[in-house]
Amino acid sequence: QVQLVESGGGLVQAGGSLRLSCAASRRTFSAYAMGWFRQAPGKEREFVAAIRWSGGATYYADSVKGRFTISRDSAKNTVYLQMNSLKPEDTAVYYCAADRDAVYGTYYYDKLTEYDYWGQGPQVTVSS
Repeated sequence: QVQLVESGGGLVQAGGSLRLSCAASRRTFSAYAMGWFRQAPGKEREFVAAIRWSGGATYYADSVKGRFTISRDSAKNTVYLQMNSLKPEDTAVYYCAADRDAVYGTYYYDKLTEYDYWGQGPQVTVSS
């Protein structure tokens, strides 16, 4: 079992930046991939970004491409989401997720069902 603990949410003005962190409770192996999803009030949870632990390949939703950057620190078992040029429509609860066997078969990085473990989700609020 892997526990994911997120931090870094908060309130920011439009155009500002925030960095979310997601720390895994134990070492994540090379087979893992990590993702960030978000859920706004009244909407379904949607994919934001993902990264393969081995090799570091990254994937982004079109809505955040060029503004958000996902990265990982293997020594700290932590994945980050740097969010720049934030917009009011980025307001949501952001969830970190881990896929324990992403290297086996096709990695559907944007599918909720791909992921095995989920964090609690920090709130990100962007004011206009």
